[in-house]
Amino acid sequence: MNSYAELFLTFAKIGVMTFGGGYAMLPILQREVVESRKWATDPEIMDYYAIGQCTPGIIAVNVSTFIGKKLKGIPGAIVATLGMVFPSLVIITIIAAVISNFMDIAWVQNAFAGIRVCVCVFIFNAVVKLWKSAVIDIPTGVIFALVFIGSIFLNISPVIYVLAAGAAGIVISLLGGRKK
Repeated sequence: MNSYAELFLTFAKIGVMTFGGGYAMLPILQREVVESRKWATDPEIMDYYAIGQCTPGIIAVNVSTFIGKKLKGIPGAIVATLGMVFPSLVIITIIAAVISNFMDIAWVQNAFAGIRVCVCVFIFNAVVKLWKSAVIDIPTGVIFALVFIGSIFLNISPVIYVLAAGAAGIVISLLGGRKK
């Protein structure tokens, strides 16, 4: 089994990639947790993303907590969470100490503009990976389309969309439209 040190270091490695927040970390999380370490499967990680999205806090921190709990119980959840947030704490503290002195410099502003573009690519990559494993048939495609359209035109909490999509999945399953 995995040691607490391995758990902490794995999530600290993921936590170093804090640019863009939780969504930018999703591809790295997926690669480390599912592909490299095999601590979770693709369906499990998608469930963790969904639950992490509708619970308070940063999605990547929530996911690390779930995975730590799965592997080592409550102590594992704490260690994984600390591993995920520790690099951010250090990086943000350093940046906060010096940022006000450098934000007016053009190359610093340009660097942040470039970082924002890179983060968009990370988020797009996460969306493509999630799409491939989530939208697998017509019923899931319809749920996706309805949530997508609703999120564009309606100002509703993401929690409502997640709960409605979960309920729709249950109803479709009960009606025989989708098998596990």
